[in-house]
Amino acid sequence: MAEHDSTFALIDCNSFYASCERVFRPDLARTPIVVLSNNDGCIIARSADAKPYVKMGQPYFQVRDILRRHGIKAFSSNYALYGEMSERVMTIIEAMVPRLEVYSIDEAFAELTGVSQNLEQLGRQMRTRIGQWTGIPVGVGIGPTKTLAKLANHAAKTWQRQTGGVVDLRTPAVRDWVLKHCDVGEVWGVGRRMKAHLEPLGIRSAWDLAQADARALGRTFSVVIEKTVRELAGTSCLELEDVDPPRQEICCSRMFGDRLSDLQPIREAVASYTFRAAEKLRGQGSLCKKMRIAIRTGLFNPEEAKYVNGVVVELPYPTDDTRLMTRYACEALERVYRPGFRYSKAEVMLLELCQRGEYTQDLFTVSQPAASDRLMSLVDEINARWGRGTMRTAAVPLDPDWGMRRVLMSQSYTTRLDQLMKVR
Repeated sequence: MAEHDSTFALIDCNSFYASCERVFRPDLARTPIVVLSNNDGCIIARSADAKPYVKMGQPYFQVRDILRRHGIKAFSSNYALYGEMSERVMTIIEAMVPRLEVYSIDEAFAELTGVSQNLEQLGRQMRTRIGQWTGIPVGVGIGPTKTLAKLANHAAKTWQRQTGGVVDLRTPAVRDWVLKHCDVGEVWGVGRRMKAHLEPLGIRSAWDLAQADARALGRTFSVVIEKTVRELAGTSCLELEDVDPPRQEICCSRMFGDRLSDLQPIREAVASYTFRAAEKLRGQGSLCKKMRIAIRTGLFNPEEAKYVNGVVVELPYPTDDTRLMTRYACEALERVYRPGFRYSKAEVMLLELCQRGEYTQDLFTVSQPAASDRLMSLVDEINARWGRGTMRTAAVPLDPDWGMRRVLMSQSYTTRLDQLMKVR
């Protein structure tokens, strides 16, 4: 390959949530696993050996007997554990590649352009090191474009026994074979709906899409599909993104573990969601000008009275101070709360976000006091060192009764001292 040719790798964790559960439960190495959504509602993750028996999104109560019959172990979602394990995996990868883009909690793109080392060997070293240091299995796909790297990763997992979990599509013969044997729906950016549009045009495989007229498909559908075609043909159109741009809105919303009728527990929930949203706000260096607070009852039980309401409040100045935001959020809640209903969910949304220095101040504009900046920095520093929620506002309870139902949740092996593994 010429030195100027781009090269990307996609490193993707296999059945990530299920794999995290297995790391600390080696007795489940050969046991099928599913992970459930908030309040143990639906299946959101499956180990490979559980996929033949249950589908993604199936309600847990409908498949309990199926899980029991096939010996499938169910877990409540343990996001603190998954986030910690993800950070460990990404840290290992980052130390082995020149540039990294964390694409999601369980996958990352790496740019390998100009790396002189044998890249297939590098991929196997990644698999070995991540497996030894974290216990998480990964697949590695390598290609001249991000789309081909993504497809190579799919091939590495689909034919893991033959490939050893690493596939390099920079060789034309290997790339053509994979393209011809992969359904067009497996191509990154195509999806089920686009597949339905492409198949009547005779485009059924990734190979068919790579041979199609990119400009014509772009005119018919979108520039996204045009770039996808060009990427499959080997022309790089997508660059590595070093840092995600700051979000324009931040939302924190959860279903309650049980229906709530009294104002006090709902106020605690709103304060907790505001606390978390403010953490995210400070994490991206933004300030908030407005907030929307909303509550609702369950919408699908015909025997329950329905109520949905929300209100937007304007803060006195752009801020990231949890205390100020909590006060305004709780005052807004009192404006929309109505007694006599059984509420199932509350939502806190931060609106009109701006980066520091982006808004115009004058001598008469009130701004956030420097003391608030120092206090919020201290709170974040303490929580980063000792665990989320170590320091919090008084309105946020430690163990709320309204919290999500997570009856089947595993221990917090990596984030709580009282739940560390014990070796005897």
